[in-house]
Amino acid sequence: MPADEDIPPSGDGWWHGIPLRPLAGGYSGETYVVGADREPVVVRIYARNPERAAIDASLLHLVRGLVPVPSVLELRHPTRTSPAVLVTELVAGTRLDVLLADPAPAVDLEVLGRSLAEVLTTLAGIPFLDYGMFADASLTLSEDGMPTDLRDWAEDLRGAGRLATWTGSDWQALLDLVDAAQDLLETASASRVERAVLTHSDFNPKNLLVDPATSRVTAVLDWEFAHAGSVYTDIGNFCRFERDPRLLEPLLAGLDRVAPGNVKEHLTLGRANDLWALLELAGRPRPSPVQAIATELLLAQARTNDLEAWPWEAVRVDP
Repeated sequence: MPADEDIPPSGDGWWHGIPLRPLAGGYSGETYVVGADREPVVVRIYARNPERAAIDASLLHLVRGLVPVPSVLELRHPTRTSPAVLVTELVAGTRLDVLLADPAPAVDLEVLGRSLAEVLTTLAGIPFLDYGMFADASLTLSEDGMPTDLRDWAEDLRGAGRLATWTGSDWQALLDLVDAAQDLLETASASRVERAVLTHSDFNPKNLLVDPATSRVTAVLDWEFAHAGSVYTDIGNFCRFERDPRLLEPLLAGLDRVAPGNVKEHLTLGRANDLWALLELAGRPRPSPVQAIATELLLAQARTNDLEAWPWEAVRVDP
């Protein structure tokens, strides 16, 4: 792999003689727009996780025509001197986080909610025989498996990131919360037929493009965390910072076929499942704005023993 100085820096840069412009909205620092004098494309440079490039390409091929995603134009495998690179088309549309930042979004929220439900319903219709991360481009599941107990997950992260600074009383409150969430998830799993399905696992507004004219999703981006998991992972991820009922109610109501139950139950199970991600974010060793906001939300939930806790005045925050 190339040294850090060989990777394009933040801001306009060059890679192998090609002008690169960072794609707005991403946190990876690896995604760029290329092409000023011709049709632009998106270039993702997999400097940190080169094996993921082929997996992401396979996922985009798998779901192409089922859900809106960019088409794959080229996949370059890593060499001794170059990182893995995935080139995709640049899809038209506005990032949903940008649209929702406006107090009066220029979209029909009910139509948008139904469009989001269609995407999640389609993903939840792609089953796998077990839960797990993808090991290679054939989408074989890793033999390492996935954690299944929220308390164990929390305990493993106790000394990491911002969680290391929590007081004893806050930590005990968190353990009480994760125990209750674990019971909710196990009860729901035992009472219905559930299976592992294709889970995007970063299904939030910054990774969704929308056509403001139609209020429909035009692309689902950034598949680097996708795995065989639960539809509730994507529900919880989307609903983490989005609390507007005008959007969430049509989204959740549209999931009956793949997540039997009512809107409130979908939301509760989504928030319970989202504790996996909130704990991981709070336990990250490198501080970031996303980590800070996730930790604040997790702390509010723990102190109130309420998955619906909201520590901010505004309806939503910008993570």
